[in-house]
Amino acid sequence: MITDSRVAGREIVFTNSHGSRVSHRFGATIVEWSYEPGPGDPHPVVSGRDDYEAFDIAEGLVYTQFHHRRDVPNVAVSLVLDFEHGRSLAVVSTIGEPADDRTRGQHTFLPGLIEGLATSGAEPAPTAALLGRRVLWTYGDGHRYEHVHLEPRSYSWRCVAGPAAGLAGADECTTYELRPEIYVLAARENAAPSASVTIADHRDLAALRSYGAVFGLAGTGERPTQTTFGAVGELLGHAATTV
Repeated sequence: MITDSRVAGREIVFTNSHGSRVSHRFGATIVEWSYEPGPGDPHPVVSGRDDYEAFDIAEGLVYTQFHHRRDVPNVAVSLVLDFEHGRSLAVVSTIGEPADDRTRGQHTFLPGLIEGLATSGAEPAPTAALLGRRVLWTYGDGHRYEHVHLEPRSYSWRCVAGPAAGLAGADECTTYELRPEIYVLAARENAAPSASVTIADHRDLAALRSYGAVFGLAGTGERPTQTTFGAVGELLGHAATTV
């Protein structure tokens, strides 16, 4: 586990866009959480404890992720905490049943306000800022993928190194801006029942970085698992977009 001192040993409570109160008490490697739905939120009262990982993205900006293995195994949470601006963004990944009109992996986006902190800056919101960018990502295992952002709701990819070299495709995605040039890219794969969440740091175009996790069905295709990844990136240029 990689943990960050900004969350370890702290209890962090925020109210999300449904008016629901969500509490997280972070230990060294375990997070205890509870969800109290606000008026009109159909979500039940629920609580649990999970292993977690946390990454320091920028000054006062932390990304944490955890999988509800014990209580709701088809759900994983990616949580961004912006202590500098008093804001949060929860991205809830779910693996649902097969359907003709959607991918099995789905995302729900819930901005929030952190209790006890002053609020400033813009709320995390969908963005088209990545449109046209061609990026070559190199992952820790030596795999290399080229991503091209041509449409607001999808991106194309091509594996240029690794066991999947030569494969290519396009997946549905949603992009949120956290801070200038720091993004959440949530992708829903067509070929496999999975949903990924990536924090993509584009502040230094000569040295892009990303952190995140893929949540999906592994092994027999029946057991949801979450796999962490990290990558460094190179901006290859810009492509003509369709919008």
